[in-house]
Amino acid sequence: MSESMGEMVPIGGGDSIPLYQEVLTIGRRESCDICLKFQNVSGLHCELSRRNGVWHIRDMGSTNGVKVNGERTQRRPLRPGDELTISTHKYTIQYEPPANGSLEDVFVEEDDVFSQSLMEKAGLSKPKKPR
Repeated sequence: MSESMGEMVPIGGGDSIPLYQEVLTIGRRESCDICLKFQNVSGLHCELSRRNGVWHIRDMGSTNGVKVNGERTQRRPLRPGDELTISTHKYTIQYEPPANGSLEDVFVEEDDVFSQSLMEKAGLSKPKKPR
């Protein structure tokens, strides 16, 4: 196993889960990289991936969802210390952010994604003028 690139720390106690590769599947199935044996966790619940030193979470169509800091999400970058809820199981994500300051760039870019509708992005509608 390569060196840890961070960890998921269970809120309320328990062993922390090392994040040891760039892409990790999380779910109830034995074949998942991180196996959470809880009835309310989907077989393949979500995926953690590390891009440019920043961890991202992506819901893989789970029944009970994924939340970051209490807010349900389909996909999202994670800051060190964020609270990650997989179904009803809560963890804090801990890792060393990239030293080059690109952590905040990821979040600015992510916010920009929502500044335009999908129709505008596809060029099928004109941007709404501010009132």
